[in-house]
Amino acid sequence: MTPPYNSRLFITLATAATAIVACGGGSPLDNPPTLANPPGATGQKLSYAYFERCVNEVLKTPLPVNINGAISVNTCASAGCHDNVTGTGGALRLLQGAAPAASGATADEVRATDMYKNYYSSLGESVVGAPDDSRLLNKPLVRGVLHGGGIVFESVDSAEAKLIRYWISRPMPQGQDEFGSAAAVMFDASTGACRFE
Repeated sequence: MTPPYNSRLFITLATAATAIVACGGGSPLDNPPTLANPPGATGQKLSYAYFERCVNEVLKTPLPVNINGAISVNTCASAGCHDNVTGTGGALRLLQGAAPAASGATADEVRATDMYKNYYSSLGESVVGAPDDSRLLNKPLVRGVLHGGGIVFESVDSAEAKLIRYWISRPMPQGQDEFGSAAAVMFDASTGACRFE
């Protein structure tokens, strides 16, 4: 006896799904089990000092958020957004109370801090030297990518967007790590303020 048309379709789809899973492809409705992000072509790093003093401030500052015309105020690091514990905001994970390392800390001591975890997570959403290709800038602008948190930066000319753009577009020179001395030019020499243009 021939099964009804819908039963044959179900059997065909089930067989195809089984074949995909058997080949290691996972469910066609799921994310792959591992993702391979290609390393940056130059191997350059973004400045940790600039992140700590300028970019992290943007991520923890309460800003107006526009979700379909409804305006509220929130931080990127808040619960329900990118908070490391209760956030629902994808790969970017932030620790709200992240504090800088003590003055004179070694690179290894800095890398063990919550602030460095925020840096590292933000770095993962950035394409070194290419801010316009970076989710850290594009998502809060809702520019070519969805952002469940709505529009956070009204335009690329907002002060917050400029700080993130500046950070991503100025990697440390070849041979310097994220703590490189070249980061000094990213701050105003007389006031210590974050440069953004």
